[in-house]
Amino acid sequence: MTPHATALIAKFESRRATVGVVGLGYVGLPLVRAMHEAGFAVVGFDIDPAKIDMLRRGEAYLKHLGDGLVKSLAASPRFRATCEPADLATCDAVCLCVPTPLGKHQEPDLSYVEKSARMVAGVVKGRREPLLVSLESTTYPGTTREVVLPILREAVPGDGLFVAFSPEREDPGRAGVETKSIPRLVGGVDEASTRVAAAMYGAAVEHVHTVASAEVAEAAKLLENIYRAVNIALVNELKPVLRSMGIDIWQVIDAAATKPFGFQKFTPGPGLGGHCIPIDPFYLTWRAREFGHTTRFIELAGQINHAMPLYVVEKVAEGLNGFGKSMNGADVLVLGVAYKPDIDDVRETPAAEILELLLERGCRVSYHDPHVPRLAGMRKHTIDLSSEALTPQRLGNADAVVVVTDHKAIDWAAVGAHAKLVIDSRNAMARVAGVKAVVVKA
Repeated sequence: MTPHATALIAKFESRRATVGVVGLGYVGLPLVRAMHEAGFAVVGFDIDPAKIDMLRRGEAYLKHLGDGLVKSLAASPRFRATCEPADLATCDAVCLCVPTPLGKHQEPDLSYVEKSARMVAGVVKGRREPLLVSLESTTYPGTTREVVLPILREAVPGDGLFVAFSPEREDPGRAGVETKSIPRLVGGVDEASTRVAAAMYGAAVEHVHTVASAEVAEAAKLLENIYRAVNIALVNELKPVLRSMGIDIWQVIDAAATKPFGFQKFTPGPGLGGHCIPIDPFYLTWRAREFGHTTRFIELAGQINHAMPLYVVEKVAEGLNGFGKSMNGADVLVLGVAYKPDIDDVRETPAAEILELLLERGCRVSYHDPHVPRLAGMRKHTIDLSSEALTPQRLGNADAVVVVTDHKAIDWAAVGAHAKLVIDSRNAMARVAGVKAVVVKA
């Protein structure tokens, strides 16, 4: 261990360090909470001035985290929200929690990672105090060492720079689970970086698992999401197959789940949403091609899962046909536009594609979501709609009601009582007694 590493570890263990978090979204803000609760001084940086203003006022922009978090941060002398890169200069560690989207051709877009690394490099150039930079954004194996490290090394030569990868494992809206209680993977570009990063995270989370390298941590994060993507694709593929046999996929899954070993329950749906499953697996498919490999399982799973919004729309057409109606001019109400239940997160939501497909077919579309008052400004879609009130009259007037997200706050009994036709992609109506609507499972 070098003197720099020893000194930085001591700072983390004594909570005398200042931790910077770059990117205050679904990953960064929960990390701010964990570091702040651990006793660190925290600098939260984001390029969006609206977020910074809300944090300074103690107003929540991520509703699932609650008002208490932002109010406590706004009142704390140990937290500073900023849009100014120079405010990161005093930090002993900087965690990069920035987006890693896909480009037009499903290729990795590391522009946010590169820009944030260059920003940090510019701020700390020539410093003598040791610095830890930890990348948390999901990416392909090799990014930390091949992309982030060289940018930082130009600014901080010598043995005072420590660089690691520690993947985020956030699950927005999961009750009783916080960043500090989720086991944390840490892999550095060298042994010293691993130990320094483990000291920082170990001061804020309950369990840290170190791995041999940054590449192992990067690949582990991808495997976690690929595992989910492939298994969801499996049940999505079986859904129409079993349906043609007159078998309910949901009943089959529940039956299989009674086995106490060798089976884990995954359920079908209208398509994938969120940042992780629709995007992250393709970081590995792209990287694999550089090494002469084809990841057939991953690519097939992607094809199946990406076909689900169209499958749902086809079921809408089938259901309307049963009432002697065409899609052109049909009044279609979509229930739920968040990508998963009980949150306001619409990143990569399949609802956007379903709405656009319905519009392309001439439907008059609207939606109701108690958590998402407006759906607009999405990266790949041109939807601009506001949530409508869910009343018996609105349900009764709709030619078809499409269940995309089964929020608990939606009155499902009213849906079953007043809707004429329900296209159910979440098996929501199976939990409602006395349903009068015609239900088509999608």
